[in-house]
Amino acid sequence: MSVAATRRLTTAQALVRFLAAQYTERDGARHRLIAGTWGIFGHGNVAGLGQALVEYREAMPYHQGRNEQAMVHAAVGHARQLNRLSAQAVTTSIGPGATNLVTGAALATVNRLPVLLLPGDYFASHAADPLLQQLEHPVEADVSVNDALRPVSRYFDRITRPEALLASALKAMRVLTDPAETGAVTLALPQDVQAEAYDWPEEFFADRIWRVRRPAPDPAELAEAVQVIRSAARPLIVAGGGVHHSEAEGALRTLVDATGIPVASTQAGKGALRHDHPADLGGIGHTGTAVSDELARTADLVIGVGTRYSDFTTASGTLFQHPDVRFLNLNITAFDAHKLAAGTLVCDARAGLTALAQALPGHRVDAAYETEYRAGKARWEETVEAVFRADDDGAVPTQTQVLGALDAVVGDEDVVINAAGSLPGDLHKLWRARSPRQYHLEYGYSCMGYEIPAALGVQQAAPGTPVWALVGDGTYLMNPTEIVTAVQENLPVKLVLVQNHGYASIGGLSESVGAERFGTDYRHRVADGSFTGAPLPVDLAANAASLGMDVLRAKTVRELREALTTARAATRPTCVYVETAPARTALPAEAWWDVPVAEVSGREAATGARKSYERAVADRRHHL
Repeated sequence: MSVAATRRLTTAQALVRFLAAQYTERDGARHRLIAGTWGIFGHGNVAGLGQALVEYREAMPYHQGRNEQAMVHAAVGHARQLNRLSAQAVTTSIGPGATNLVTGAALATVNRLPVLLLPGDYFASHAADPLLQQLEHPVEADVSVNDALRPVSRYFDRITRPEALLASALKAMRVLTDPAETGAVTLALPQDVQAEAYDWPEEFFADRIWRVRRPAPDPAELAEAVQVIRSAARPLIVAGGGVHHSEAEGALRTLVDATGIPVASTQAGKGALRHDHPADLGGIGHTGTAVSDELARTADLVIGVGTRYSDFTTASGTLFQHPDVRFLNLNITAFDAHKLAAGTLVCDARAGLTALAQALPGHRVDAAYETEYRAGKARWEETVEAVFRADDDGAVPTQTQVLGALDAVVGDEDVVINAAGSLPGDLHKLWRARSPRQYHLEYGYSCMGYEIPAALGVQQAAPGTPVWALVGDGTYLMNPTEIVTAVQENLPVKLVLVQNHGYASIGGLSESVGAERFGTDYRHRVADGSFTGAPLPVDLAANAASLGMDVLRAKTVRELREALTTARAATRPTCVYVETAPARTALPAEAWWDVPVAEVSGREAATGARKSYERAVADRRHHL
C-alpha cells in the first residue's frame, strides 16, 4: 500500500506555497492569481506569515506598506488594471491592523474586485488569553475583531487547525476567480496556528488553474432580448464596469457600429467606447453629460451592460422618464441583472454582446435618432472645449482647466485615477477617455484616500505606463502615506495635488441642501465659532516632498502645462501641486441626486432647500 507524499511545513509556509501555485486562465491567456503580498508585520503575523514570506520570498513577491487600508486599495488597483484576472494578498497583525482592513474590504466588495485578506487572530488554543490588542467578547469567546470583516467579505473563514486550510484555501480561490461572486476574501489566521507544523499532501502545492468563465446567454432570454431591441425606437445602452472586466469593449463597438444604438457610461464603465466614437455620449446620471441625460429621459429601452445601477446612474430613480420605458440588463450576476424589473441576459458581457450582434443582422435605429444624438454630442464637445480652455496662460487655473491641461498632455496609454471629492463629477462629465483602462474612477465606495495607493497597484500591474493620481487636499490629508512606498519601490507614479482649501464637493452639496457649507472648508475658526476665517497655512507640496517625492509647483496655466509634461516624463514619483481659482461658472448637474433635506427648520437656507427637494422627489419612479 503506497503512502501519499507529504511535506512538513507550518500553516503559514503552506499557505504561501499554495498561493504561489495558483493561476487564472481566460481565452487561453494565463495569469498568476496572487501576484504578490502586501504586509505590515506585528506580533500577530510576524512569526507566522512574516517568516513564511522570508522563507519563500522568491516564490511570493512581498510589498511593504505603510497603512493597512491603503494596502487593500493598492491591491484593488492592481486587480482592476488586470481585469480581475490577477489579485494580491494583504497580511496584517491582530487588532488595529486587522480592523484597518475593513474600509478597503468594503471598497473591494462593492466594486466586485478580488483581494485576499490574511489578518492575524487570537490564539486558537486560548493558551495566551487575552492577547495584547485582543478585544474580548464576554459571552462569545470565538469572536474577534476580524468578525467585523464578515459583512464586507464575499468569503470568510477562521483557520483554527492547520488541516482546515486545505478546504478553505480552495474555497477562497474559487470566490476570488468567480466573476459573479468576487470581492474581498478573508482567511483569519490565529497566530499559534500560523506557526504550527503539519504534514501537507504534495498535491496541495501543485500548479492549479482556475478558468474564468464566459457563460453564454440562455437562448430563450436572447430571443426575447432581440425582440425587445427590434421593437424599440429610442434604445440607449448604459455601459458599466462589467464591460471592462469582461474585456468586452470590442464586442460593444461591433454591436454599436452595426445598430447605431448610442452608449452612455457609468463611472466604472467610462471608456467602454473611445470618446471620439460617434455613438459615445459620455457619462450618465447625476454627473453625466447633457446629451446622455437628455436621451435617458426619452429612451424607451435602456440596455444595461455590466452595471449595478447606483443612485448616481439613475438620478435616484428620476432619470428614465419615458412613460413606456423598458429595461434589458446584461450582467453576469443575476442579482444585478434583475434590477429595475428588467428583462435579463445573465451571461458574460462579451459573450452576450457578441450574441446580440449576431442575432440582429440588418437592424439599425432610425436615422433621425442618430442625427439627434450626434448633434447633442457635438454640442457637448463645445462645452468641454470651453471649460478646458484658458484664455490667459498667466492666470491661476480653475479645476476644469487643470483637467484640460492634463488632457492635452496624456497619451492613449496613460491611466488617470480618482475616487472622491469634486473631481469625479468633473471627470465623468468632461474627461475624454482614449482607451479602456485610461479612466480609473473608484466610485462604488468613493473612498477618500484611495487614489495614491491604487496608483501603486496599477503601476505594478502596468510597468512603463504613465499613472496619474488626481487628489484634492481633503483626500490627500486622509492618506498620503503610500508616497513613501512609491519612493521605496521607485514606482514613478504622478500625483496631481489640487489645493482648494477643503471639501469642495460636499461644500457645494451642503449649500444646496440647506446645511450652509458648515464644516466643509479648511479655514480658521472665527469669533462666532464658524470656520470662515483665512485659509489654513498648510503646505501640502512641502509635505509630499518630505515623504520623498519630487515636487513641481505650478501657479499659472502655463506653468501647469510645463509641470505636467515634466511629470509625465519623470522616472521617479513626482507631484504637481496647483492651487486652483474658484470656477467662474461651475457646470451644473444634468440630473438630480437624492440627499434628503431637513423637513422642518428655523433657518431660511434649509426651508428653501426643502421646497426644491419636494419638487425634485416628485419625479421619482418605481420601475415595476
